[in-house]
Formats: sequence, structure tokens, C-alpha cells
Amino acid sequence: MEELLALYALPYDPQYPVICLDERPCFLIGDKVAALAMQTGQVAKEHYAYEKHGSCTLFAAIEPRTGWRLAQVHRRRTKQEYTHFCQALAAEFPAALKIRVVQDNLNTHDASAFYENLPADEARALAERFEFHYTPKSASWLNMIEIEFSALARQCLNRRIPTQEQLEHEVLAIVADRVAKHVKITWQFSIQAARTKLNSHYVKVHAGNEKFKET
Repeated sequence: MEELLALYALPYDPQYPVICLDERPCFLIGDKVAALAMQTGQVAKEHYAYEKHGSCTLFAAIEPRTGWRLAQVHRRRTKQEYTHFCQALAAEFPAALKIRVVQDNLNTHDASAFYENLPADEARALAERFEFHYTPKSASWLNMIEIEFSALARQCLNRRIPTQEQLEHEVLAIVADRVAKHVKITWQFSIQAARTKLNSHYVKVHAGNEKFKET
């Protein structure tokens, strides 16, 4: 946790961009009965019955300091899709010396994905572009992409969308709009705040951490 908080606190450096990355499953849901036509001044009304049309996966990344974003929708979330997304991510930062990527410990999230889907020379070259930083177990809240997913859910993903094509069209339109508006994320949770607010956990590790307890 402290490693990530220290990373977020670093001054912005375009040669070492900090990118938050993750995937989100999206279930494709259709109506069994057509919704009522919209009327002025009335909330939308839909029938409770619905149909399941499978699922897809939204891959997304954000550079919180600049508001830059990248999103792709895939049918699956295997190492192949992860590699494809990382290739697109690397292409967006050609001048970067290292792209610092914050992600969770999903078994697809490492350089082995590149070697299983690319020739060794290309896999090595792609792996050299990245510096991976992993969130602790059960601490996805430390990845700022979750804030972006929450925003996308409120604008689009919390309603019924029957096809992958429609979902992709709507999500990418929202992402493009947020990029154009340079919507950034200002991270407030610091190492000092962590040591104070989570002090009971720190003390379990070492009794000396009692000194950080809020008084």
C-alpha cells in the first residue's frame, strides 16, 4: 500500500507516466418486453423481465494527473486480450522511458502474457516498456481506475445494454468525452493518512506504529 501511495505522490513526469489499469466484466442484458416510450417529465419505465445475452470485458486505463484514458471492449479477458491492450497502451507513450502501471494480481497481469502471445523479441521489448506495481490483496480501492469505472457505471453501465457492439459504442463515446474535458483524479489519501487512519492494522505489524495513532 505504501509503495502505491508514494508512487501517487511523486511529481508528474511525462517520461515516467503513472497509469492505473484494470478490467471490468459487463453483462449484456436485453428486454423481454419493450420499455414504455419516454414521456416529458416522467422517469423511464421498463419491464422487470429481461434476457441474458452473455458478457464481455471492458479494459480501461487512466493517467490520473492528465486525464488521459484508453478503453477497449473484448469478449474475454485472457492473456491475449491483456497483451493487445498493453500494446495499445505502450503505443500511446512512445517517448516514455518506463510506463508505471498500477494493477491487481490477476494471473494474466504479468509479462508471461506477452511471451505467450508474441515472439520472444517482441515480448521482451514490450515488457521493457513497463514497470508493474501491484495492489495488495483485497485492496482494489487503491487503484484509481476503480473511480473511473464507478463514473462509467453511473453514466452507462448500470442499465440494460443487449449487445457488445452497443456497449462498446456508448462506453467509448463517454471515454472520449471525458478525455476531451481532461477529467482528472486528485488523489488525497497519503502515507501519513494511512498510518493514522489504519493505525490498528499497522500496530498488528509492529507495536512501534502506535506513535502514528491519531490523538
